Amino acid sequence: MTTPLTIDSGPREDGSYVVAADGEIDMSNVAMFTTAIETAVRASDGGTGVKVDLSSVDYLDSGAINTLFAHADHIRVVANPILLPVLTVSGLTELVTVEAAPSG
Repeated sequence: MTTPLTIDSGPREDGSYVVAADGEIDMSNVAMFTTAIETAVRASDGGTGVKVDLSSVDYLDSGAINTLFAHADHIRVVANPILLPVLTVSGLTELVTVEAAPSG
């Protein structure tokens, strides 16, 4: 059973933008994930200040990876360590700064 996706996004006090996802990202909800990233990129005037926080995501499918690729010039990613192999194999780590979320 898929874990429902929730997204918290918006500007932070320092002026940066964060899109924080919690749950699983798959074809049933990738449109919501994509919209959140597109909205944050537009709000940041197309800069590189959008942090995509995937530290609470246990699964993402190819649609979610495609969304990350589509916005590679404008995002940085903090990922649950379980996602790092797939982000590395996909080649995303060569285009985007990807860091492991702190364990805890």
